[in-house]
Amino acid sequence: MRILMIAATAAAATTLAACETVDSQPTQRSARAQQSFDKALAGKVAGKPESCLPLQRSNDMVVIDDDTIIYRDGRTTYVNQPLGGCNNLGNGSYALVTRSTGSQLCRGDIAQVRDMTAGITVGSCALGDFVPYRPAS
Repeated sequence: MRILMIAATAAAATTLAACETVDSQPTQRSARAQQSFDKALAGKVAGKPESCLPLQRSNDMVVIDDDTIIYRDGRTTYVNQPLGGCNNLGNGSYALVTRSTGSQLCRGDIAQVRDMTAGITVGSCALGDFVPYRPAS
């Protein structure tokens, strides 16, 4: 039993390490997604990335594409780029489902892409940092 637990821990560590390796290339968006992204951030400047976002700030969510999720909280817009992308999220007919045990969404939290009509999971991803964009002073 102990050997199995060690093997499972090693496999999990390897998987997490693989998630940390994020392609540093800029996200390639469709023209429509880029237009939505630019509109959401117009007149705003990026702040220091935050590892967590309080749940009360995550109520107004907009999916730009598989690689970009925007959360709006008043005048602040948070951009999250899931680690390695979030397959099928940009489809438009699916929902992003997150489960939190605490009061925050954090980097590394697993989100599921679900077909709510069929009740099945069609993808998943790990959330990245939350980069706040605030109006330029």
